[in-house]
Amino acid sequence: MKKILQGAQVKELDAKHISISGQSSQELMEVAALGFVDWYVAQDQFKEFGVLIFVGAGNNGGDGLAIARILTNQGVQVSVVLCFTDPSKLSPDASVNWELLPKSIQIIDFKELKYKGDLVLIDCYFGVGLTGSLRESSIPFIDYINEFSGPVVSVDLPSGLPSETIHQGLAVRADFTVTFAFPKLSLLLPENAEYVGELVLVDIGIEEGTSKGFDSNFYYLERKDIPALHKSFHRFSYKGDYGKILIAGGSPGKMGALILCAKSALRTGTGLVTCHIEDSERDIIQTAVPEAMASWGLIANLEYYDSVGIGPGWGQDGRVHLLTQILKEFKSPVVIDADGLNILARSKELLELVPKKSILTPHIGEFSRLVGPAKDHLERLEMAKEFSVTHQLILVLKGANTVISLPDGRQIFNSSGTKYMATGGSGDVLTGMITSYLGQGYEPENAAICGVYHHGLAGEITGVKKRKGLIASDLIEAIPETYAQLNIS
Repeated sequence: MKKILQGAQVKELDAKHISISGQSSQELMEVAALGFVDWYVAQDQFKEFGVLIFVGAGNNGGDGLAIARILTNQGVQVSVVLCFTDPSKLSPDASVNWELLPKSIQIIDFKELKYKGDLVLIDCYFGVGLTGSLRESSIPFIDYINEFSGPVVSVDLPSGLPSETIHQGLAVRADFTVTFAFPKLSLLLPENAEYVGELVLVDIGIEEGTSKGFDSNFYYLERKDIPALHKSFHRFSYKGDYGKILIAGGSPGKMGALILCAKSALRTGTGLVTCHIEDSERDIIQTAVPEAMASWGLIANLEYYDSVGIGPGWGQDGRVHLLTQILKEFKSPVVIDADGLNILARSKELLELVPKKSILTPHIGEFSRLVGPAKDHLERLEMAKEFSVTHQLILVLKGANTVISLPDGRQIFNSSGTKYMATGGSGDVLTGMITSYLGQGYEPENAAICGVYHHGLAGEITGVKKRKGLIASDLIEAIPETYAQLNIS
């Protein structure tokens, strides 16, 4: 799992990698440029376009000069716009790539620039080395990029965007940001979404162990991290080995949430699902989910279950007594979502009863009610970390890059998912998936991580065709394909 470092640590990380690998800094820049080009040429929407590259005098500009050379050698029509006046002031690695530029590349003076579209604009003006406010001389370049009518791709960071903070002011508004080695924190903050566009991470060969010794509690979860977290089952395993789970939820008019939760748990691999509901709703659940069982009234034999999920469609009135019973009698970690969280927010004394390492899955509104309002996402992340450490609970803060806060202070940003998942019932599906993994015997941390990643991957899979038409049921149907794609049996 990649550690997310501060922008000021990037040079130190590069230097450590160079020391360990024997690569030169210029060779590392070449690897980054090749990685960018591999991504670029794979994009069908760019195939008929020429390229206009804005390059600065630092290493981000050096990336741009290397990209210009490689794209030209692959037959792409490239023009370079210089965002500096004196080539002798280029960084050493940028200077090497300046000397290597093919003669066929058109070098354009910004003052004579006429293009406004029909090209892809690649932004290599400023990178992580930018500190403080933009110089006045930089404003015309960024204004031009933002007025450009064609696609804009920023390399490493949109120019003008800081590495770690929420931006206020002028910065490039990219359609894509292609960043290297690890995503910079600012690229993962919702307040910066208008600048980042679609985030792409390119591996440049820096081993994860190289970041050891660098101070950060932030991590980035990727596809390659997931297979090792899964449990293995053999051909003699039976349904009891795959977990017996109880889901307490549903109420008149809100049975859909419970149905989605139960179905997703079954699709995730649970052997036996019991839905604890009101007596009046039993026909609904047993018709909609014939694979599930139903119970009502007081919950008997809680120790029979391997995991318990609480809250989808549950309602709040009259539920405190039942929630208290579950928290007192069930000694293993539980999953709490939706109305379960809202009840905890109203009756915070119940937090002390929640078993350690339980998994809470709030969206931002539920988080505000439970933990408190935050002025921005950075403050929200700090509050989430403090809450998890204080209560020794796992908090899954749902969003575009869902963040898993762990009791030891680590915070893991998820990489899977799509904007099309912003639809009613998506969170209920996630609750079922995490509860399923807990019931299958996964450690709570791994249950949360696997649930979050597979949930997002299911969204990616079904979002390819469904796009804005994606509904929560589509996520459930895509869960088996997530196992196929990750080669998990």
